[in-house]
Order: sequence, then C-alpha cells, then structure tokens
Amino acid sequence: MARGEFFWTKYYPEGVPEQIEIPSVPLYHLLEQAVQRHPNNIATIFMGHKLTFTQLKEQVDRFATALDALGVKKGDRVAVMLPNCPQTVIAYYAIVSIGAVAVMTNPLYMERELSHQLRDADVQTLIYLDALGQKVFNVLPQTRVKNLIVTGVQDYLPLPLNLLYPIKAKKQGQVLDVPKDRGILRFKELLQRHSPQPPRVQLDPENDLALLQYTGGTTGLSKGAMLTHKNLVANVMQVRSWFPDCQEGEERILGALPFFHVFGMTVVMNFAIYCCSTMILLPRFEIDTVLQQINKYRPTLFPGAPTMYVAVISHPEVKKYDISSIKACISGAAPLPVEVQEKFESLTGGKLVEGYGLTESSPVTHSNPIYGTRIAGSIGQPVPNTNVKIMDTELGTREMPLGEIGELCIKGPQVMKGYWNMPDETAKTLRDGWLYTGDIARMDEQGFTYIVDRKKDMVIAGGYNIYPREVEEVLYEHDKVQEAVVAGVPDPYRGETLKAYIILKEGQQASEQEIIDFCYKHLAKYKVPKKVEFRDELPKTMVGKILRRILVEEEKAKLEKAAKK
Repeated sequence: MARGEFFWTKYYPEGVPEQIEIPSVPLYHLLEQAVQRHPNNIATIFMGHKLTFTQLKEQVDRFATALDALGVKKGDRVAVMLPNCPQTVIAYYAIVSIGAVAVMTNPLYMERELSHQLRDADVQTLIYLDALGQKVFNVLPQTRVKNLIVTGVQDYLPLPLNLLYPIKAKKQGQVLDVPKDRGILRFKELLQRHSPQPPRVQLDPENDLALLQYTGGTTGLSKGAMLTHKNLVANVMQVRSWFPDCQEGEERILGALPFFHVFGMTVVMNFAIYCCSTMILLPRFEIDTVLQQINKYRPTLFPGAPTMYVAVISHPEVKKYDISSIKACISGAAPLPVEVQEKFESLTGGKLVEGYGLTESSPVTHSNPIYGTRIAGSIGQPVPNTNVKIMDTELGTREMPLGEIGELCIKGPQVMKGYWNMPDETAKTLRDGWLYTGDIARMDEQGFTYIVDRKKDMVIAGGYNIYPREVEEVLYEHDKVQEAVVAGVPDPYRGETLKAYIILKEGQQASEQEIIDFCYKHLAKYKVPKKVEFRDELPKTMVGKILRRILVEEEKAKLEKAAKK
C-alpha cells in the first residue's frame, strides 16, 4: 500500500495494541488457563444451572476420556448438533483436547443439508439433541456414523425444571424418547462412567485442525472451512485486544448467538473461556426470555446480530426490564442500521458497534472501536495482526487506491488453511496467503472499511450495477420500517429488477407507493425498487442474516407457476 502495511494502527483508539503476540498453543490451553486463574468462577449459567470452571474442565476431561474409549483419534471428525447448552461447551473442548476435529452442525438443518455435511466431513461420531432423533435416524444410512451420543436440554436443568421439561416438550409434539435397539450412548452416562484422565496428544497448533466450520450454504452446498488451533486462539486474542477495559474474571456474556455458528463460537464461547468470564447460555433467541435473563443475570457483553437488537428495541415492554448492565456489544452477520444502534444505546447506556468477519477467518477481521471514533455505515478498522487490501473485481490482481471500490482481501493468523477436500475452491479463495472475501468494499485514510455489497448480491437492472445494501440503508431511515431487505428478482422484460421486502413497525401501515416515493427522494432513479412487498417475517439464518437467496427462489417459483397456467 502507498501508506505502508497496517497504516491504520496509528489511528487505533487508546488501549488497543498495534500488534499482539500470539502463542503457539492448542485451543484447550484456554480452558486450562481459566481453571488455573479462576477455578471457582462461574463458567456457565443455563436456565439457573451453574458450572464453575473447575467443574466444567472435569466434565470436559471425562467426555474426552469417553471419546478416546470409543476409538476417536487425532484428526477424526466429531459432529456436535446441539443448541447453546453446557453439553455444547463440554463436547467442543473435549473433542479438540484429544486432537479430534469438531464439526459444529446446525440443529435446524434439513435432512439434505445434514446428510451432506456428515458425508463430506466423513463424520463417524455424532453428538445430538434427543428432539432431533428422527432426523438423525433418517440420514444415518447415507453416512458412516457409527457412534451416536444423545443428550437433552433437561440433562442440565435444575430441579424441578429438569422434570417438567420433558412433559412440556411432549405436549408440544417433540419426541424425546431414545430407541433402545440402536446402541445409542447417553451423554450423562458417559460422564459418569469415565474418569477425567484423557490421553495427552501432541499437537501442532499451526497446522492441526481444531474445527471444520461449514459456510452458510447461501450460494449452494456449504463448504468446510479448515480452521486450526492457532487460527482460533489468534482470533479470540484479537477480539480480546479490541476490549481495552475487559476485566478478566469479571465479565458476563449473553450467549444468544448460536455456538454452531463461528461468530458465537469465537466471540461468546471461546472469548468467555479466554477471559474467564461467565456465559449465560440461551438455547434459542426468544425475546421475552432474553430480556428476563438480562434483567436477572446482568450480562456486561452482548454480541449479536442486528435482528437481535431490533427485537430488543421493538419490544413493547422493554422499559420494564433493567438492561443497563450491558456495556459493550459487537454486531455482526449483517449490516447494522444507524437507527438501531442509536436506540439500543439510549436504552442500555452501553456501546453497540458494527464489526465484520467470515467463516473463513475464524471469523473476526474488522470492528468499529468500542470506545473512540466510529463511523456509521463502516465495518470499522482491521483488528490487530490483520492486513487488508482492496483488489480489482475483474481479475483480483491490481490493488485499488484508497477510497476506490474493489474486492476486500484479508491476511492474518485467523485465516483458514483452506476448504476441506476442495482444492479448486481453495485456490480461488486463497491467493498468496490472501483471503479473497467476495465482498465489494472501499477503505479510507484511517483504515475504516465500508462494505458496498456482496459480489454475488449485486443487481444489474437496466444496465446499471445496484448494490442492495445502499438501498436498504435508505429504507431503514423510513420511520415506519422495522426491517428491510432488497433483492434482484427475475423480471420477464428487464431480466432482473429490484424488489424491496419490508416488515413494518407494530401498528404502522404504509402503501407500496409511499415506500417508492420515499426512495425517490434519497436515491438515483435507477436504484429505486420497482416492487415492494410487505411481510410479517423474512427468511433468516440462525444468526439473523436475511436470506436473499430464498426470496429470489420464491419469485422464480411464482413466475414458473404463472407460466404454466
């Protein structure tokens, strides 16, 4: 770069180091360290059930011994299909402690997605939630899974909730029964049967995999990003460096982001272990439960996605809850509207900033400063030890000058080794150690980076390039709009046209023309959506990322149906 590498570090806020020393240690070392420093601190709170760091480590070691007894060896892939609960943390750290590779699996996967992931990763051991049993049994014949380990939410609930939960689940139509003829092992029984003396495994943190993290699959079949112990340790230390006032052993983190997603795994689970902090575990995001847990357990940190913060500020009784304990939040997975940021900060008194990351980078690469200059619409500056450049979008061989638009490329200790069994995809994405993100961006003189849009989301309508994010930012400025997404949908005349999907705030009404007229006041004519659809909900991933692909597929299906008539 004309200004030299890492030129942005001189604009870092006070207390954030320009570079950090990253030790070559296995991920499990973070838990060992936490037990040495704060053995009696509470590590997890799950619906009232608590585990100290000492208790957590003992259960991790017992489970690691159990996995070893089942024949799980270094390099074997072990899938974990659980919501946020103590078993997830125990299983994850047990797997990596014996050199096996965790494959975090979304419990909401459909059978096709689950089957693909288990086969692609060649998983032979699967830890799953009892309520998902039928789905698991349906895909088993297509896989090489031989060890099935089952657990239930009730296993870590305090009395009397542990007794009431199965009754409630059955009333809701969930089947928690485990067939006796399939040789299925029970998580709790394995802990009781095995001693906390797992084998000592020699690991090379720089090269040995800790995690196969599958991408969201928003553009087809998901790919397994190979993340090493060093990748994950580096990223959690990079995130920690961004919180100058983080108090070791004092913070409480709301675990609303799912741990099977790399964002929740790093900024909640691994971060909490590294900082000896308490995780308040939520198996799913339900706004009433979230507000009750904040009110009761007083979390200081609440990493999340914009839709989570929208749910908080839109709750009609939010002021009945004390949410003033929250001092800092990093928002990721989707753009953070300024209006949401300002309202959330006024309610909590804390700071909410937008960051950025990818599965392929463990995931965090950028964030706005929590205390210091932040810029609305920006994903912030690169975190320490992260290099960034903007390359031309045609061939990706020419670096763009500051301020000009191109593809965002990243280099750093958090960047993956490559995609599992996909050398061609790896070669396209990783070039000379640089991760080509597929995001279109620009960077300013202080290193603040602005995502213009995904390469794949760019809409070409009437010969013009349109970036949906720019249109969405305008829609969020409309005082009746709660959520908005814009997509390029098939059009029989123009090939592709811009359509806005909108959820209105409670009690509000608006017409299609009103929204279009509003856009005309703020956007060039060719950027204004030609169609508007009002909805009660939008298709989203578990972390709240709106799935444009689903909306486009719905529009294609409508056109095909109309053509057949």
